[in-house]
Amino acid sequence: MARRYDCNESTDRVTGLREAASAVRRGELVVLPTDTVYGIGADAFSSEAVGDLLAAKGRGRNMPTPVLIGSPNTLHGLVTDFSEQAWELVDAFWPGALTLVAKHQPSLQWDLGDSRGTVAIRMPLHPVAIELLTEVGPMAVSSANLIGHPAPEDCDAAQGMLGDSVSVYLDGGPTPGIVPSSIVDVTGKVPVLLREGALSPEELRKVVPDLEVAS
Repeated sequence: MARRYDCNESTDRVTGLREAASAVRRGELVVLPTDTVYGIGADAFSSEAVGDLLAAKGRGRNMPTPVLIGSPNTLHGLVTDFSEQAWELVDAFWPGALTLVAKHQPSLQWDLGDSRGTVAIRMPLHPVAIELLTEVGPMAVSSANLIGHPAPEDCDAAQGMLGDSVSVYLDGGPTPGIVPSSIVDVTGKVPVLLREGALSPEELRKVVPDLEVAS
């Protein structure tokens, strides 16, 4: 039976975050609010938990799961060949709606799907998400919806789709909006905007003027 906690109520929030952290450590799934939409998350280093996440959504391995982190400092242990421009983007837009596709450390023992040596990584601007990520470390997180259904803006919508496949639901109220994060590939010499979302090319070029936009 899934448990749900109201994170707008202080006692419930403390209990919910504790229970969510315990669930993640056990390899179970949790739903958490972010600054874009609600996400379904698992321990990024548990291949079984990530497999369960993909199965809960009906998502294939050809769509690797992004990773959320609670601090930019966490990047040092996760990515390699991270350019000065990439760090400038982190400094300007994290925490926030910017996902960076970077080369991950070859030594990492994780399986996020068919990622071909890269990881899509973000630090969300949401206090509940950051608190959980700070407690448990990097999490594989995807939008908390079934494939083909709209990404959920509230916990009710997420729970209606995912039900008891998730152990703990953290209800932070409606999310600020449904505009997804912008995705920038920083694996090459020049940053490339793969998906325009909350951040426009013009905003990004204020930080990295040579940004290219994928065709």
